[in-house]
Amino acid sequence: MNNTLRTCRHSGESRNPEALVSTSLDPGLRHAGVTARRGLLFAFCMLLLAFVLPACKKHTTEHANTPSAGKTLYQCPMHPQIVSDKPGDCPICQMKLVPVQVPVRSTSEGPGVPGQASVQVGAGGARRIGVQVSAAEVRDLFSAVRASARVAYDPGLYNAILEHKEALSNLGKSREAGQADWISQAESTVKASTLRLRQMGLSDSKIREATRPGYNAENLLLSEKGRAVWVYAQVYEHELPLVKEGQLVEMASPAFPGRLFRGKVESVSPVLNPETRSTQVLVVVPNPEGILKPEMYLDAKILAPLGRQLAVPGEAVMDTGTRQIVFVEAAPGQFDPREVRVGQAAEGYRPVISGLKEGEKIVTSGNFLIDSESKLKAAASGGTAGGHSH
Repeated sequence: MNNTLRTCRHSGESRNPEALVSTSLDPGLRHAGVTARRGLLFAFCMLLLAFVLPACKKHTTEHANTPSAGKTLYQCPMHPQIVSDKPGDCPICQMKLVPVQVPVRSTSEGPGVPGQASVQVGAGGARRIGVQVSAAEVRDLFSAVRASARVAYDPGLYNAILEHKEALSNLGKSREAGQADWISQAESTVKASTLRLRQMGLSDSKIREATRPGYNAENLLLSEKGRAVWVYAQVYEHELPLVKEGQLVEMASPAFPGRLFRGKVESVSPVLNPETRSTQVLVVVPNPEGILKPEMYLDAKILAPLGRQLAVPGEAVMDTGTRQIVFVEAAPGQFDPREVRVGQAAEGYRPVISGLKEGEKIVTSGNFLIDSESKLKAAASGGTAGGHSH
């Protein structure tokens, strides 16, 4: 051992003990170590390539193989995400892939809708699948406020009206007598009886009418042939802003199927029922045949005017929960998705706040078929046709 160390020092070789040990190893062991290190390096390189190459390939494919408009692709009807440029079977459900056309860019004026694409079926195809269109128009809109109602039987109100009449009569007599004390007391009585009638649901104009000389309020107790009846409709508080005096009301009774009774809103009670969260609305209804009886139940529909607004048929608007969509006829047989903002539902129509212009034609029937085809085409083109990607 000493001879070996002396030889190393004289020859100028490394004094590193590890090097000395390695020089003393068997040549076969040194070759095995080198081979093992080379194997580890090769395995690391292969592992790195396994992660890098697919990502590069995917990135290249996404940009190089984007389908051009009008190209035929093949898509699974049950799994729209399965798209191929060749015929074949779906790897999920084994159904035959069906040919689809990559949608062309929308030609309508409005912005596209993410996840939707323009649909081209041709004028003849639109007729065959039952597609109907209608133009957006400015029209008079009405909101239907529906309420349960009953023919009034109200002895309490009848007596209150009689008492108010008597108070007015006493006030007149006191003024004729010129007694200041009597006049003051009579005026207080009239004021109190008026307040009571207001609390019972009568408006000031209805109070003046009910207390006119010769007015008969017996229809609050009994119905007679040829005399109008009072009907109490219960309107919920969230719909109260729509109800005004003078509005038309349509009513139906289970006792007379298919028959409508029409009346007019005469008064809206200023007091809300704390239990039902509703307010009593007084409707006067003609009763020429005397068939409407006290306490008879009715279904009322108050027609509240919303003014003239741009509107489309209610069935044309498809509400996804996050947006409202219509399909605009950009050309015969071509339908483009368009996001719109609509207001409160009117009777059969939806007022358009934004997204449409007067005269534009939109799909009113068959839009569910158009919507399904629009989503399939958008999926075939990567989900960006007809709208910007996110």
